[in-house]
Amino acid sequence: MAYNQYEVTGVADTKKKTVKLNSDTGFLKLIAIVTMTIDHLGAVVFPQYTVMRVIGRIAFPIFAYCVAAGCVYTKNIGKYALRMLLMAVLVQPLYVTAMNHLAKGAFDWAHNYYRLDLIFQHYYLTSHHVIHFTLFFGILLIWALRDKKYIAAAAVLAACWYLQNWLDYGMYGIYLILIFWALIDRPLSALVWSAAYMAWYGLPTLRTQLWPVENVRVYVQLYALMALPLILIPMNTKIKVNKWVFYLFYPAHLAGIYFLTMLK
Repeated sequence: MAYNQYEVTGVADTKKKTVKLNSDTGFLKLIAIVTMTIDHLGAVVFPQYTVMRVIGRIAFPIFAYCVAAGCVYTKNIGKYALRMLLMAVLVQPLYVTAMNHLAKGAFDWAHNYYRLDLIFQHYYLTSHHVIHFTLFFGILLIWALRDKKYIAAAAVLAACWYLQNWLDYGMYGIYLILIFWALIDRPLSALVWSAAYMAWYGLPTLRTQLWPVENVRVYVQLYALMALPLILIPMNTKIKVNKWVFYLFYPAHLAGIYFLTMLK
């Protein structure tokens, strides 16, 4: 079992939930970062290959589930949330630059390197934000609900609702994290509710051809359902990867994508 992926050094608190879905988080996170990388390459470097975006739909549900599982097994959820927030703040400028969400060279670093207000406005007050912000708010919400701080939970939900247009996946992302956490010890309920919710969310999103079937078109976000077997079926690959590998891979793959776009 890959419980140690979330800094567990002992037995989980008996008052917490128990994971009855796939606890092989090392394997899951490897799948997530590979499919995420394929998705980002398809969005920026190879936009002509729709199949890369289809494969990429697998990544977010796995990240959402791993965060839910992480909230069960971490010994200090506050540090977990803080680490996710710091990661979001640090990676955001690289994310919006590498993913072409901002015009290259739009910010005059030579003359404004000391203007923190302009840097914040340019890189953070944008309509595109790195996924870590969504994961951070998901952790905060679980933290409040786990500790039965319902006023705090309501405040977090209100903040998410207000910021939903700035969060990657918006309220869908927050609710999906919450569904996985709430039902992480009930496999059948997790299957029904997560599948129904993910299918419902996929209905109004961008349509694409049902690859590899010709002349049939479905909504691209429906491909996210491909992640559910990986999440719901227990596995035991015994893959163990240091948590910092996953944290460092995100900015590394963005830097690689940015380099490739500079070569085009």
